Amino acid sequence: MYKTKIKVPKKQKSLYPRCRKPAIIRVGGVTMEYINRIVDSVLDKKTAAFNAISIIGPKGCGKTRTAKERCQTVIEFQDEEKRDGYIAVAETSPKLFLKNAKPILFDEWQDAPKIWGTIRKDCDDRPEAIGEYYLTGSSSQKIETPHTGTGRISEVVMYPMTLWETGESNGSISMSKILEDEAYDIDGFQSDLTLEKLFFAACRGGWPRCAALKNDEAKLEIARDYFRQICQRDVQALDGVNRNPEWVRVLLWSYARNMATTAKKTSIYADVKATQSVSDPTLNSYVEALEKLFVLHDIDAWTPQIRSKTAIRSARKHIFVDPSIALAALGIEPDYFINDLDLFGHVFENMVLRDLIVFAEAHNARILHYTDDSGVEADAVYQMADGRYALIEIKVGANKIPEAEASLLKFKDLVARHNEEAQKNPAHPKAIYREPSALIVICANAPMAYTTESGVKIVPVGCLRD
Repeated sequence: MYKTKIKVPKKQKSLYPRCRKPAIIRVGGVTMEYINRIVDSVLDKKTAAFNAISIIGPKGCGKTRTAKERCQTVIEFQDEEKRDGYIAVAETSPKLFLKNAKPILFDEWQDAPKIWGTIRKDCDDRPEAIGEYYLTGSSSQKIETPHTGTGRISEVVMYPMTLWETGESNGSISMSKILEDEAYDIDGFQSDLTLEKLFFAACRGGWPRCAALKNDEAKLEIARDYFRQICQRDVQALDGVNRNPEWVRVLLWSYARNMATTAKKTSIYADVKATQSVSDPTLNSYVEALEKLFVLHDIDAWTPQIRSKTAIRSARKHIFVDPSIALAALGIEPDYFINDLDLFGHVFENMVLRDLIVFAEAHNARILHYTDDSGVEADAVYQMADGRYALIEIKVGANKIPEAEASLLKFKDLVARHNEEAQKNPAHPKAIYREPSALIVICANAPMAYTTESGVKIVPVGCLRD
């Protein structure tokens, strides 16, 4: 049951104020204004504490564009007209770059690795300075530097755009506020996001380049090309190791078949070895390369200690940093899901987990998952730094909400029974475990947010933001 009041979400507004006048760029004849990103709030916190920020993440997620918004000077080492001059200065007297108007962006800094040490020393010499340097670069290059930059150059991971950033979600319900404010009322907010739009959003992905394109087929081509580049070029450029593109393709295909699951790697590798002659150690090295490229991303298991260690399944959940890469590996287009909602269930979970990871990083939280041998599970656990947590189930159809609610309540009851048992002997009480701060079902096609009589919050994905 849910309350009948209806809330009409306000028109989506930027979450964070721009650092300066928004830049306008033109791509393919289309005028683009900078789209504020959730990571901007993370960068605001970092620049208040550090003088240099290194932004890493998957290729094409918007690292350079976001950093440019904050900088007065931009040094692009891959600018062909200036590259030779920049490299010459970087090799002979890199400190000259620091005389430019600040903040300064060094894009593709790996092409001039002495920049890292120069910035690090400047941070040491002027410990009071903050927010003067940004470094961005391709995650497909590994550069050895004499010093790590720890304590001087802070690292921020940037991900593809969430449904809130791309506009599919109206952002009327804040994930973090659900945990932070017990009185937060979500009931009645509506979503007009259809499954068909979600099918397209999953295949298109959260790539900022798509915002410059009007043609839907062209938008889908971005992820397809990204997948091809990963197989053909990026795994080679990572560290100079000659890797077999076909093994990469089949490995990604197998991971795509098992996305948002805790499938054992032996099972995933068996798919590859069915058609390819390759060893497990070699496949392990390929997976490591794909993780360094921010293509694959495993989610750790949560251990609330309410079960013995033997009962908790500690397997990691496999997801892609963006589900569009997996769908490109499978050769799937949006219309495919009309007849295969079962597969879309895994795709949708991957997409929601991608967004939750971005939300969590902006609020100093973590995303984990939980499964034990008694059948108690949570697709995601959103854990705050102070220990508060939300248990989350992710479902496509509204008809699955009762099942998801029952699963979450089973977990809550398990905690309550443990705490009751722990206090039976006052002389020797056992540890009391924190109860979940919220029980949440994120649903693809629920038209309206509401709270069930048992206190479970039903949140349409078309309303969700950080």
